[in-house]
Amino acid sequence: MRTYLLRRFIHVIPLIIGVSMISFFVLNLAPGDYVAQMAMNPDISPRLLAQIRAEFGLDQPVWVQYFHWLGNILTLNFGQSFAFRIPVTTLIGTRILNTLILSFFAILFSWIIAIPLGIHAAIFRYSFRDNILTFFAFFGISIPNFFLGLLLLYFVVRTGFLGLPIGGMTSWYYDELGFFQRMADVGKHLVLPVIVLGTASLAGLMRQMRGQMMDAMSQDYVRTARSKGLSDRVVIYKHALRNAINPLITIFGFSISGLLGGAALTEIVFSYPGLGTMMLEAVRRQDLHVAMAGLLMGAVLLIVGNLIADILLAVVDPRIRYD
Repeated sequence: MRTYLLRRFIHVIPLIIGVSMISFFVLNLAPGDYVAQMAMNPDISPRLLAQIRAEFGLDQPVWVQYFHWLGNILTLNFGQSFAFRIPVTTLIGTRILNTLILSFFAILFSWIIAIPLGIHAAIFRYSFRDNILTFFAFFGISIPNFFLGLLLLYFVVRTGFLGLPIGGMTSWYYDELGFFQRMADVGKHLVLPVIVLGTASLAGLMRQMRGQMMDAMSQDYVRTARSKGLSDRVVIYKHALRNAINPLITIFGFSISGLLGGAALTEIVFSYPGLGTMMLEAVRRQDLHVAMAGLLMGAVLLIVGNLIADILLAVVDPRIRYD
């Protein structure tokens, strides 16, 4: 396993460099730049614009800008935000924890519910219960996250359901609360965003789990286990599930990075102060260093997620070995 991890780490370096290079040049394909947007203000003189462009290095060719940025990245210097004039790490640090909390609970919500429902649907396949679960799964897959968020907001506003807040991450009186009251307040604000962000993943995972379980339960080793007189519980959860869960663990690696992008629209709908909203604003403003930091984080999360999935596969299935 150590050799595998070391080899994987070595392969990651050129991959991240390649992703960063493509992302940097694609972002620079957009017409103009951050300073060009400032030029629309008649109060800013051309001389001042030229000074700002030189300060940010935007007067250099794109390839020079990239290698300068890459050199800074190697020293863990992500540059400075054009819009806020503060280090990118400081800017991201104010939001990243919020997004990680939202994404963590969204993953927890979707997996804890999807796996049992998928198993249940496979056991009672083609029954009325399976048809109901299939209907809700297709509904969850087909409805866009932002539209589901708007529907939930409308429902909560009209009914006052459970007194759930409709936006933000904390209440205005958050600073006056005790520790446990603060946790409860943040939890109430997370309910709606977590449901919205986790629904699409939940629906897809449930269908995947159902299909994998149905395939596993039709295999010879399951029929052999039944013929030996083993109980349905042992056959399903010890034999069939152990093999059916492997493809879902692989999906888990992709879901980690996918939530970072999917959280953006959810954060906008619920006015949640997360990283996704900041990154969308950075792309819109052409705040290059902030946008690049977000894209780089997505690539790293994807690689780390797949590495975690590989390790989990080795733990769940001892037949899998990484030399």
